[in-house]
Amino acid sequence: MITSADTKNSAHQLTDSVAHSAEKMVDSTRGYANQALDTAENAIDQLHSHAQPAINKFSRQAEKIAHQGIDMAVQAKDKARESISHYSEATSRYVAEKPVQSVLIAAAVGAALALLVSSARGRGRY
Repeated sequence: MITSADTKNSAHQLTDSVAHSAEKMVDSTRGYANQALDTAENAIDQLHSHAQPAINKFSRQAEKIAHQGIDMAVQAKDKARESISHYSEATSRYVAEKPVQSVLIAAAVGAALALLVSSARGRGRY
């Protein structure tokens, strides 16, 4: 005959067995999760090692282009300065050589600009 003690022992054994199985499943799941994380970490490390040379190459190219742009801007500034200096000297020479003509030209340009401005203002009102 089965006694309550036997039933109690069987229940404890069953509970211990289920708990042990659950622990095994948790450990197994933890192992799979750790393995998946390790695989993902390795994949990320490989991607990083493959991407880093490309990133460095693009960085060097961008830096080279920036330096070329700066050099071109400096050259353009120097050329503009030379042109302005050349035209300034030519204008000064012309004014020194022909002062009356220079004054007449300046007056004509001033009159033309005044006519343009007054004409533009007159059109804006109507």
